[in-house]
Amino acid sequence: MADHDPSHVALLADSLRQLETQQGSPHPREAYGFRRSGVATPLTPANPESTTPPPHSSDNLVPDPNGLGWPAKSTISRLNATADEKLAREKKLSEAVRSILECIGEDPDREGLLRTPERYAQALMWMTRGYEERLADVINDAVFAEDHDEMVLVRDIDISSLCEHHLVPFTGKVSRTVYIVVFIPRTCCLSQIAIAYIPNKLVLGLSKLARIAETFSRRLQVQERLTKQIAIAVQEAIRPRGVAVVMEATHLCMTMRGVQKPGSITVTSCMLGCFRTQQKTREEFLTLMKSR
Repeated sequence: MADHDPSHVALLADSLRQLETQQGSPHPREAYGFRRSGVATPLTPANPESTTPPPHSSDNLVPDPNGLGWPAKSTISRLNATADEKLAREKKLSEAVRSILECIGEDPDREGLLRTPERYAQALMWMTRGYEERLADVINDAVFAEDHDEMVLVRDIDISSLCEHHLVPFTGKVSRTVYIVVFIPRTCCLSQIAIAYIPNKLVLGLSKLARIAETFSRRLQVQERLTKQIAIAVQEAIRPRGVAVVMEATHLCMTMRGVQKPGSITVTSCMLGCFRTQQKTREEFLTLMKSR
């Protein structure tokens, strides 16, 4: 420790202080890394013609005292559910799946479908488990003071997600840099992510980059929002010089239904900090991202 720059030690101490439990708060690391009332799912006013603030106004955001990051209206009840409440939730979901089977013309009582409602209910709860994950717990104190100012790149991280419009998978690649850029395809199918960043005195455990992407992908998503959530989460966790997220995805809602265009790719991006202001930084990332 004697060889460490005092400024780096001070930064580490500051980050650790943010991880401590707030006085009187039942939740550890309450404010660490993420907004207390994070950029959450907006509440739409009952009267569209009212003079109340627009849906994106901070006055209409779902409060986020648990550090979940963009919680929806029912996220807290799921997070705090007891064992009995979880069973009741799965039973209710199973009954809904049985109704779906009947509506599409199937017989939910035939041998092959007898346990399908229960299986699907359990599978859907698992595929959306990101609603039960607190971002402070995901990071789990893995923030370190380090005198490294060159790009760190992690590629080919597999993830999966569900499109919230049709509840079908989307797949793709994410390349992320802190400076961060991410490529993620839009499906509940397999996706790959590449992550790179340039630290600003603090580094994040490599596995935590993948875990942040995993947490947000295990919720009902649209590619545009998922791209921004990953970028902002990393930015707020370690305050790097900049964050860039580029997501490239193939959506099953476009390939197996509707327009039915296999091979079509959707690309979205979110640039923060130096990635937005410095062209050379963006070019360096894109070059490293494509190299093999």
